[in-house]
Amino acid sequence: MSPAEDEGPSGIRCRLDELLAERGMTLTRLSELVGVSVVNLSVLKNDRARAVRFSTLAAICRALDCEVGDLLARA
Repeated sequence: MSPAEDEGPSGIRCRLDELLAERGMTLTRLSELVGVSVVNLSVLKNDRARAVRFSTLAAICRALDCEVGDLLARA
């Protein structure tokens, strides 16, 4: 089994919920801005994502005017 297939925690948490609250933005609005479904953003927001595309990270960061390090942090 490769490390990417492990069932254990990744040691990374997503701060999407906090960033949305700081900006007064809903997950639905972010979905519209970045072209990613609300369901997929919810998976990311709730730390259930197993992978995320760099293009998705870049789009989220553009929409929230933040850096990747603001969005993803060590758990």
